[in-house]
Amino acid sequence: MPAISPARKAAFTILLAVERGPSHSDDLLRGKAVNALSAADRNLCTALVLGVLRWQIQLDHQLQVLLKRPNAKLDREVLIALRMGAFQLLHLDRIPARAAIDESVELAKQAGHRFASGMVNAVLRKLAAAPYFNFSETGAAELAMAQAHPAWMVERWAGFFSLEAARAICLHGQSQPALTVRLADPSTEAELAAAGVVLKPAELLTAARTVVAGDPAATAAFLEGRVRLQDEGSQLVAEIAGCLANGPGHKVESVLDACAAPGGKTLILAERNPQARILACESSEPRLEQLRKRLAAFSQIECRLADATALREDSAFDLALADVPCSGTGTLGRNPEIRHRLRPEDLARHAERQRAILAAALRAVRPGGRVVYSTCSLEPEENEHVVAAVLAENPSARVVPLEPGMDELASAAILTASGAGRLKSSITAEGYLRLLPGVFRTDGFFLAMIQRTA
Repeated sequence: MPAISPARKAAFTILLAVERGPSHSDDLLRGKAVNALSAADRNLCTALVLGVLRWQIQLDHQLQVLLKRPNAKLDREVLIALRMGAFQLLHLDRIPARAAIDESVELAKQAGHRFASGMVNAVLRKLAAAPYFNFSETGAAELAMAQAHPAWMVERWAGFFSLEAARAICLHGQSQPALTVRLADPSTEAELAAAGVVLKPAELLTAARTVVAGDPAATAAFLEGRVRLQDEGSQLVAEIAGCLANGPGHKVESVLDACAAPGGKTLILAERNPQARILACESSEPRLEQLRKRLAAFSQIECRLADATALREDSAFDLALADVPCSGTGTLGRNPEIRHRLRPEDLARHAERQRAILAAALRAVRPGGRVVYSTCSLEPEENEHVVAAVLAENPSARVVPLEPGMDELASAAILTASGAGRLKSSITAEGYLRLLPGVFRTDGFFLAMIQRTA
Protein backbone atom coordinates (compact mmCIF):
# COMPACT_ATOMS: atom_id res chain seq x y z
CA MET A 1 0.00 0.00 0.00
CA PRO A 2 1.66 3.28 -1.07
CA ALA A 3 2.06 5.81 1.73
CA ILE A 4 0.26 9.13 1.46
CA SER A 5 2.39 12.13 2.33
CA PRO A 6 1.25 14.18 5.35
CA ALA A 7 0.84 17.24 3.09
CA ARG A 8 -1.52 15.47 0.67
CA LYS A 9 -3.48 13.87 3.47
CA ALA A 10 -3.97 17.24 5.20
CA ALA A 11 -4.89 18.94 1.90
CA PHE A 12 -7.45 16.23 1.11
CA THR A 13 -9.07 16.66 4.54
CA ILE A 14 -9.28 20.45 4.13
CA LEU A 15 -10.67 20.28 0.59
CA LEU A 16 -13.29 17.78 1.73
CA ALA A 17 -14.33 20.10 4.58
CA VAL A 18 -14.58 23.05 2.18
CA GLU A 19 -16.58 20.97 -0.31
CA ARG A 20 -19.04 20.03 2.42
CA GLY A 21 -19.23 23.67 3.57
CA PRO A 22 -19.30 26.15 5.25
CA SER A 23 -15.62 25.90 6.26
CA HIS A 24 -13.12 28.39 4.87
CA SER A 25 -9.75 27.31 3.48
CA ASP A 26 -7.94 30.24 5.11
CA ASP A 27 -9.09 29.22 8.59
CA LEU A 28 -8.37 25.53 8.04
CA LEU A 29 -4.88 26.23 6.70
CA ARG A 30 -4.09 27.99 9.98
CA GLY A 31 -5.41 25.10 12.06
CA LYS A 32 -3.50 22.77 14.40
CA ALA A 33 -3.23 19.91 11.89
CA VAL A 34 -1.43 22.09 9.33
CA ASN A 35 0.72 23.84 11.93
CA ALA A 36 1.97 20.42 13.09
CA LEU A 37 3.41 19.70 9.62
CA SER A 38 7.01 20.39 8.65
CA ALA A 39 7.63 23.66 6.81
CA ALA A 40 7.94 21.84 3.47
CA ASP A 41 4.72 19.90 4.03
CA ARG A 42 2.87 23.08 5.12
CA ASN A 43 3.93 24.77 1.91
CA LEU A 44 2.81 21.82 -0.23
CA CYS A 45 -0.48 21.50 1.64
CA THR A 46 -1.21 25.20 1.14
CA ALA A 47 -0.28 25.03 -2.54
CA LEU A 48 -2.56 22.03 -3.07
CA VAL A 49 -5.56 23.47 -1.24
CA LEU A 50 -5.46 26.94 -2.77
CA GLY A 51 -4.41 25.67 -6.18
CA VAL A 52 -7.23 23.14 -6.42
CA LEU A 53 -9.80 25.71 -5.29
CA ARG A 54 -8.50 28.36 -7.70
CA TRP A 55 -8.43 26.03 -10.71
CA GLN A 56 -11.36 23.77 -9.76
CA ILE A 57 -13.72 24.95 -12.53
CA GLN A 58 -11.15 24.27 -15.22
CA LEU A 59 -9.94 21.02 -13.59
CA ASP A 60 -13.49 19.65 -13.51
CA HIS A 61 -13.94 20.54 -17.18
CA GLN A 62 -10.73 18.75 -18.15
CA LEU A 63 -11.52 15.70 -16.03
CA GLN A 64 -15.06 15.34 -17.36
CA VAL A 65 -13.76 15.04 -20.91
CA LEU A 66 -11.74 11.99 -19.83
CA LEU A 67 -14.52 10.16 -17.98
CA LYS A 68 -16.26 7.27 -19.73
CA ARG A 69 -19.52 8.90 -18.67
CA PRO A 70 -18.77 12.64 -18.77
CA ASN A 71 -21.90 13.64 -16.85
CA ALA A 72 -21.51 11.00 -14.14
CA LYS A 73 -21.95 12.32 -10.58
CA LEU A 74 -18.88 11.39 -8.56
CA ASP A 75 -18.63 11.03 -4.80
CA ARG A 76 -16.96 14.01 -3.14
CA GLU A 77 -13.94 12.02 -2.01
CA VAL A 78 -13.34 10.63 -5.49
CA LEU A 79 -13.76 14.05 -7.11
CA ILE A 80 -11.31 15.68 -4.70
CA ALA A 81 -8.74 12.92 -5.27
CA LEU A 82 -9.09 13.52 -9.03
CA ARG A 83 -8.80 17.30 -8.65
CA MET A 84 -5.70 17.00 -6.49
CA GLY A 85 -4.03 14.66 -8.96
CA ALA A 86 -4.99 16.81 -11.94
CA PHE A 87 -3.76 20.01 -10.29
CA GLN A 88 -0.38 18.45 -9.57
CA LEU A 89 -0.04 17.10 -13.11
CA LEU A 90 -1.02 20.37 -14.75
CA HIS A 91 0.36 23.04 -12.42
CA LEU A 92 3.15 21.63 -10.22
CA ASP A 93 6.08 20.82 -12.49
CA ARG A 94 8.36 19.61 -9.70
CA ILE A 95 6.06 16.81 -8.58
CA PRO A 96 6.64 13.52 -10.45
CA ALA A 97 3.54 12.32 -12.31
CA ARG A 98 3.82 8.93 -10.63
CA ALA A 99 3.61 10.45 -7.14
CA ALA A 100 0.64 12.64 -8.09
CA ILE A 101 -1.26 9.70 -9.60
CA ASP A 102 -0.40 6.96 -7.07
CA GLU A 103 -1.19 9.06 -4.01
CA SER A 104 -4.46 10.30 -5.51
CA VAL A 105 -5.45 6.68 -6.13
CA GLU A 106 -4.56 5.82 -2.54
CA LEU A 107 -6.54 8.80 -1.21
CA ALA A 108 -9.63 7.47 -2.97
CA LYS A 109 -9.03 3.98 -1.56
CA GLN A 110 -8.49 5.14 2.01
CA ALA A 111 -11.62 7.30 1.79
CA GLY A 112 -13.63 4.12 1.22
CA HIS A 113 -13.83 4.15 -2.57
CA ARG A 114 -11.65 1.18 -3.53
CA PHE A 115 -13.81 0.35 -6.55
CA ALA A 116 -13.46 3.91 -7.89
CA SER A 117 -9.68 3.95 -7.46
CA GLY A 118 -9.17 2.22 -10.80
CA MET A 119 -11.10 4.97 -12.53
CA VAL A 120 -9.01 7.62 -10.72
CA ASN A 121 -5.86 5.86 -11.92
CA ALA A 122 -7.08 5.59 -15.54
CA VAL A 123 -8.31 9.19 -15.80
CA LEU A 124 -5.15 10.70 -14.32
CA ARG A 125 -2.92 8.59 -16.56
CA LYS A 126 -4.84 9.82 -19.60
CA LEU A 127 -4.39 13.39 -18.37
CA ALA A 128 -0.66 12.87 -17.81
CA ALA A 129 -0.31 11.54 -21.37
CA ALA A 130 -2.13 14.50 -22.94
CA PRO A 131 -2.10 17.39 -20.45
CA TYR A 132 -2.51 20.28 -22.87
CA PHE A 133 -5.87 21.95 -23.42
CA ASN A 134 -6.31 25.09 -25.48
CA PHE A 135 -8.39 27.78 -23.80
CA SER A 136 -9.27 30.95 -25.67
CA GLU A 137 -9.71 34.28 -23.85
CA THR A 138 -11.46 36.12 -26.68
CA GLY A 139 -14.73 36.71 -24.82
CA ALA A 140 -16.00 36.78 -21.25
CA ALA A 141 -17.25 33.18 -21.24
CA GLU A 142 -13.98 31.89 -22.73
CA LEU A 143 -11.96 34.00 -20.29
CA ALA A 144 -13.94 32.55 -17.41
CA MET A 145 -13.01 28.96 -18.35
CA ALA A 146 -9.40 29.86 -19.15
CA GLN A 147 -9.01 31.48 -15.73
CA ALA A 148 -11.32 29.11 -13.81
CA HIS A 149 -13.90 31.67 -12.69
CA PRO A 150 -17.70 31.41 -12.87
CA ALA A 151 -18.90 32.71 -16.23
CA TRP A 152 -21.62 34.84 -14.64
CA MET A 153 -19.03 36.72 -12.57
CA VAL A 154 -16.66 37.39 -15.44
CA GLU A 155 -19.48 38.48 -17.76
CA ARG A 156 -20.61 41.01 -15.13
CA TRP A 157 -17.09 42.39 -14.65
CA ALA A 158 -16.55 42.67 -18.40
CA GLY A 159 -19.82 44.59 -18.67
CA PHE A 160 -19.15 46.87 -15.70
CA PHE A 161 -15.43 47.53 -16.12
CA SER A 162 -14.23 46.15 -19.54
CA LEU A 163 -12.96 42.79 -20.74
CA GLU A 164 -9.35 43.80 -20.02
CA ALA A 165 -10.23 44.75 -16.46
CA ALA A 166 -12.05 41.44 -16.04
CA ARG A 167 -8.94 39.63 -17.29
CA ALA A 168 -6.78 41.48 -14.75
CA ILE A 169 -9.24 40.63 -11.95
CA CYS A 170 -9.18 36.96 -12.95
CA LEU A 171 -5.37 36.82 -13.16
CA HIS A 172 -5.17 38.38 -9.70
CA GLY A 173 -7.64 35.79 -8.42
CA GLN A 174 -5.41 32.97 -9.70
CA SER A 175 -2.27 34.19 -7.96
CA GLN A 176 -1.09 34.17 -4.38
CA PRO A 177 -1.92 37.57 -2.80
CA ALA A 178 0.94 39.75 -1.68
CA LEU A 179 1.79 39.29 1.98
CA THR A 180 1.64 42.76 3.50
CA VAL A 181 2.42 43.94 7.01
CA ARG A 182 1.64 47.13 8.87
CA LEU A 183 4.42 48.76 10.89
CA ALA A 184 2.95 50.93 13.62
CA ASP A 185 6.56 51.90 14.44
CA PRO A 186 9.00 52.18 11.50
CA SER A 187 11.90 51.08 13.74
CA THR A 188 10.36 47.60 13.76
CA GLU A 189 11.62 47.11 10.21
CA ALA A 190 15.22 46.73 11.40
CA GLU A 191 14.11 44.22 14.03
CA LEU A 192 12.33 42.16 11.39
CA ALA A 193 15.36 42.30 9.11
CA ALA A 194 17.51 40.92 11.94
CA ALA A 195 15.00 38.05 12.21
CA GLY A 196 15.40 37.23 8.52
CA VAL A 197 12.25 38.98 7.26
CA VAL A 198 12.99 40.87 4.06
CA LEU A 199 10.58 43.73 3.29
CA LYS A 200 10.08 46.23 0.50
CA PRO A 201 7.90 49.35 0.36
CA ALA A 202 4.26 48.61 -0.33
CA GLU A 203 2.28 50.13 -3.17
CA LEU A 204 0.26 52.88 -1.48
CA LEU A 205 0.84 53.42 2.25
CA THR A 206 3.99 54.58 4.01
CA ALA A 207 3.25 52.33 7.03
CA ALA A 208 2.80 49.20 4.88
CA ARG A 209 5.49 46.82 3.67
CA THR A 210 5.37 43.86 1.32
CA VAL A 211 7.09 40.70 2.57
CA VAL A 212 9.74 39.48 0.13
CA ALA A 213 11.14 36.63 2.25
CA GLY A 214 10.91 35.26 5.77
CA ASP A 215 8.00 34.67 8.13
CA PRO A 216 6.90 37.75 10.07
CA ALA A 217 4.40 35.64 12.06
CA ALA A 218 7.34 33.83 13.70
CA THR A 219 8.91 37.03 15.09
CA ALA A 220 8.61 38.59 18.53
CA ALA A 221 7.34 41.80 16.94
CA PHE A 222 4.37 39.95 15.47
CA LEU A 223 3.61 37.99 18.64
CA GLU A 224 3.67 41.24 20.64
CA GLY A 225 1.38 43.03 18.16
CA ARG A 226 3.97 45.55 16.97
CA VAL A 227 3.67 44.32 13.40
CA ARG A 228 0.46 43.01 11.87
CA LEU A 229 -0.42 41.06 8.75
CA GLN A 230 -3.06 43.04 6.85
CA ASP A 231 -3.86 43.55 3.18
CA GLU A 232 -2.86 47.04 2.06
CA GLY A 233 -6.34 47.76 0.74
CA SER A 234 -7.80 46.89 4.13
CA GLN A 235 -5.29 49.22 5.79
CA LEU A 236 -6.23 51.98 3.35
CA VAL A 237 -9.93 51.76 4.27
CA ALA A 238 -9.09 52.31 7.93
CA GLU A 239 -6.60 55.10 7.16
CA ILE A 240 -9.25 56.99 5.17
CA ALA A 241 -11.78 56.52 7.96
CA GLY A 242 -9.35 57.39 10.72
CA CYS A 243 -7.72 60.38 9.06
CA LEU A 244 -10.26 61.94 6.69
CA ALA A 245 -13.64 61.31 8.27
CA ASN A 246 -13.25 64.01 10.90
CA GLY A 247 -13.53 66.80 8.33
CA PRO A 248 -12.08 70.32 8.69
CA GLY A 249 -12.27 71.60 12.25
CA HIS A 250 -14.20 68.54 13.42
CA LYS A 251 -12.46 66.74 16.29
CA VAL A 252 -13.17 63.04 16.64
CA GLU A 253 -13.99 62.11 20.22
CA SER A 254 -16.17 59.05 19.60
CA VAL A 255 -16.01 56.37 16.93
CA LEU A 256 -18.30 53.49 15.99
CA ASP A 257 -16.81 50.47 14.24
CA ALA A 258 -20.06 48.81 13.24
CA CYS A 259 -18.68 45.46 12.04
CA ALA A 260 -15.32 45.31 13.77
CA ALA A 261 -13.99 41.73 13.67
CA PRO A 262 -11.25 40.70 13.13
CA GLY A 263 -10.10 44.11 14.41
CA GLY A 264 -7.31 45.19 12.07
CA LYS A 265 -9.17 48.31 10.97
CA THR A 266 -10.23 49.05 14.57
CA LEU A 267 -6.57 49.13 15.60
CA ILE A 268 -5.77 51.69 12.90
CA LEU A 269 -8.75 53.82 13.98
CA ALA A 270 -7.36 53.76 17.54
CA GLU A 271 -3.82 54.59 16.41
CA ARG A 272 -5.01 57.56 14.36
CA ASN A 273 -7.46 58.81 17.02
CA PRO A 274 -5.84 58.02 20.39
CA GLN A 275 -8.09 60.57 22.15
CA ALA A 276 -11.32 58.96 20.93
CA ARG A 277 -13.63 56.49 22.63
CA ILE A 278 -14.28 53.61 20.22
CA LEU A 279 -17.19 51.19 20.25
CA ALA A 280 -16.35 48.02 18.32
CA CYS A 281 -19.43 45.91 17.55
CA GLU A 282 -19.54 42.26 16.55
CA SER A 283 -22.62 40.06 16.25
CA SER A 284 -20.82 36.69 16.58
CA GLU A 285 -19.81 35.60 20.09
CA PRO A 286 -16.74 33.58 19.00
CA ARG A 287 -15.51 36.43 16.81
CA LEU A 288 -16.22 38.91 19.61
CA GLU A 289 -14.03 36.90 21.98
CA GLN A 290 -11.19 36.94 19.45
CA LEU A 291 -11.73 40.67 18.96
CA ARG A 292 -11.51 41.35 22.70
CA LYS A 293 -8.22 39.48 22.96
CA ARG A 294 -6.75 41.35 20.03
CA LEU A 295 -7.83 44.80 21.26
CA ALA A 296 -7.18 44.23 24.98
CA ALA A 297 -4.22 46.64 25.09
CA PHE A 298 -6.39 49.60 24.00
CA SER A 299 -8.35 50.88 26.99
CA GLN A 300 -10.38 53.35 24.90
CA ILE A 301 -11.98 50.52 22.89
CA GLU A 302 -15.20 48.92 24.11
CA CYS A 303 -16.01 45.59 22.44
CA ARG A 304 -19.71 44.83 22.42
CA LEU A 305 -21.82 41.90 21.25
CA ALA A 306 -24.27 43.77 19.04
CA ASP A 307 -25.97 43.66 15.69
CA ALA A 308 -25.05 46.91 13.98
CA THR A 309 -28.60 47.34 12.66
CA ALA A 310 -30.04 47.30 16.20
CA LEU A 311 -27.84 49.93 17.86
CA ARG A 312 -29.76 52.33 20.10
CA GLU A 313 -27.14 55.08 20.21
CA ASP A 314 -28.53 57.82 17.94
CA SER A 315 -26.44 60.92 17.18
CA ALA A 316 -23.78 59.58 19.55
CA PHE A 317 -20.62 59.37 17.42
CA ASP A 318 -18.42 61.72 15.43
CA LEU A 319 -17.37 58.96 13.02
CA ALA A 320 -18.64 55.54 12.00
CA LEU A 321 -16.95 52.86 9.94
CA ALA A 322 -19.38 50.45 8.28
CA ASP A 323 -17.10 47.83 6.78
CA VAL A 324 -20.01 45.55 6.04
CA PRO A 325 -20.27 41.78 5.45
CA CYS A 326 -20.36 41.18 1.70
CA SER A 327 -19.93 38.65 -1.08
CA GLY A 328 -16.14 39.05 -0.97
CA THR A 329 -15.66 38.96 -4.74
CA GLY A 330 -12.68 41.28 -4.31
CA THR A 331 -10.85 38.58 -2.34
CA LEU A 332 -10.99 35.55 -4.65
CA GLY A 333 -7.22 35.10 -4.61
CA ARG A 334 -7.26 34.92 -0.82
CA ASN A 335 -10.63 33.13 -0.48
CA PRO A 336 -10.97 31.04 -3.65
CA GLU A 337 -13.91 28.96 -2.42
CA ILE A 338 -16.17 32.04 -2.67
CA ARG A 339 -16.36 31.58 -6.45
CA HIS A 340 -17.87 28.09 -5.96
CA ARG A 341 -20.41 29.11 -3.32
CA LEU A 342 -21.71 32.49 -4.40
CA ARG A 343 -24.80 32.70 -6.59
CA PRO A 344 -26.15 35.81 -8.40
CA GLU A 345 -29.27 35.80 -6.22
CA ASP A 346 -27.09 36.10 -3.08
CA LEU A 347 -26.19 39.68 -3.95
CA ALA A 348 -29.70 40.99 -3.20
CA ARG A 349 -29.64 39.31 0.21
CA HIS A 350 -26.27 40.89 1.03
CA ALA A 351 -27.47 44.28 -0.19
CA GLU A 352 -30.54 44.25 2.05
CA ARG A 353 -28.41 43.83 5.16
CA GLN A 354 -25.81 46.30 3.91
CA ARG A 355 -28.47 48.99 3.46
CA ALA A 356 -29.69 48.37 7.00
CA ILE A 357 -26.18 48.66 8.46
CA LEU A 358 -25.37 51.85 6.54
CA ALA A 359 -28.68 53.44 7.56
CA ALA A 360 -28.02 52.55 11.20
CA ALA A 361 -24.50 53.99 11.01
CA LEU A 362 -25.91 57.26 9.64
CA ARG A 363 -28.37 57.45 12.53
CA ALA A 364 -25.53 56.79 14.96
CA VAL A 365 -23.40 59.79 13.95
CA ARG A 366 -24.09 63.35 15.03
CA PRO A 367 -25.03 66.07 12.51
CA GLY A 368 -21.76 66.94 10.80
CA GLY A 369 -20.38 63.46 11.50
CA ARG A 370 -19.25 61.13 8.75
CA VAL A 371 -19.72 57.48 7.86
CA VAL A 372 -17.25 55.48 5.81
CA TYR A 373 -19.00 52.64 4.00
CA SER A 374 -16.78 49.90 2.58
CA THR A 375 -16.93 46.41 1.13
CA CYS A 376 -14.45 43.94 -0.34
CA SER A 377 -16.93 43.33 -3.17
CA LEU A 378 -16.71 44.29 -6.84
CA GLU A 379 -20.48 44.18 -7.34
CA PRO A 380 -22.53 47.38 -7.85
CA GLU A 381 -25.51 45.89 -5.97
CA GLU A 382 -23.37 45.91 -2.80
CA ASN A 383 -21.63 49.19 -3.50
CA GLU A 384 -23.07 52.11 -5.50
CA HIS A 385 -26.61 50.77 -5.34
CA VAL A 386 -26.52 50.46 -1.53
CA VAL A 387 -25.23 54.00 -1.11
CA ALA A 388 -27.78 55.39 -3.58
CA ALA A 389 -30.66 53.60 -1.84
CA VAL A 390 -29.69 54.89 1.61
CA LEU A 391 -29.12 58.43 0.37
CA ALA A 392 -32.54 58.39 -1.29
CA GLU A 393 -34.09 57.68 2.11
CA ASN A 394 -31.92 60.21 3.96
CA PRO A 395 -32.15 63.71 2.47
CA SER A 396 -29.98 65.04 5.32
CA ALA A 397 -26.95 63.09 4.07
CA ARG A 398 -24.48 63.78 1.28
CA VAL A 399 -21.53 62.08 -0.38
CA VAL A 400 -18.11 63.50 0.47
CA PRO A 401 -15.95 63.10 -2.68
CA LEU A 402 -12.73 61.27 -1.90
CA GLU A 403 -10.36 62.73 -4.49
CA PRO A 404 -9.27 65.75 -2.38
CA GLY A 405 -8.60 63.41 0.52
CA MET A 406 -5.87 61.61 -1.42
CA ASP A 407 -3.80 64.79 -1.47
CA GLU A 408 -4.47 65.30 2.26
CA LEU A 409 -3.22 61.80 3.04
CA ALA A 410 -0.13 62.35 0.90
CA SER A 411 0.59 65.66 2.66
CA ALA A 412 0.31 63.88 6.01
CA ALA A 413 2.81 61.23 4.77
CA ILE A 414 0.21 58.49 5.11
CA LEU A 415 0.01 57.85 1.36
CA THR A 416 3.06 57.79 -0.87
CA ALA A 417 3.03 60.47 -3.57
CA SER A 418 2.75 57.88 -6.32
CA GLY A 419 0.04 56.04 -4.38
CA ALA A 420 -2.03 59.20 -4.06
CA GLY A 421 -1.84 59.83 -7.79
CA ARG A 422 -2.84 56.29 -8.69
CA LEU A 423 -5.71 56.28 -6.22
CA LYS A 424 -7.08 59.54 -7.61
CA SER A 425 -7.43 57.81 -10.96
CA SER A 426 -9.58 55.16 -9.25
CA ILE A 427 -12.14 57.64 -7.89
CA THR A 428 -15.50 57.14 -9.59
CA ALA A 429 -17.66 59.91 -11.03
CA GLU A 430 -19.73 59.85 -7.82
CA GLY A 431 -16.64 60.43 -5.65
CA TYR A 432 -16.26 56.84 -4.45
CA LEU A 433 -12.99 54.89 -4.38
CA ARG A 434 -12.78 51.54 -6.14
CA LEU A 435 -9.71 49.30 -5.85
CA LEU A 436 -9.78 46.72 -8.63
CA PRO A 437 -7.58 43.63 -8.22
CA GLY A 438 -5.03 43.63 -10.98
CA VAL A 439 -4.94 47.43 -11.12
CA PHE A 440 -3.55 47.34 -7.59
CA ARG A 441 -1.78 44.47 -5.82
CA THR A 442 -4.47 44.54 -3.13
CA ASP A 443 -7.76 42.84 -2.54
CA GLY A 444 -10.66 44.56 -4.26
CA PHE A 445 -12.42 47.25 -2.20
CA PHE A 446 -15.15 49.84 -2.58
CA LEU A 447 -15.31 52.88 -0.29
CA ALA A 448 -17.71 55.79 0.05
CA MET A 449 -17.74 58.64 2.58
CA ILE A 450 -21.08 60.10 3.61
CA GLN A 451 -21.74 63.08 5.87
CA ARG A 452 -24.86 63.55 7.95
CA THR A 453 -25.77 67.19 7.46
CA ALA A 454 -28.64 67.53 9.96
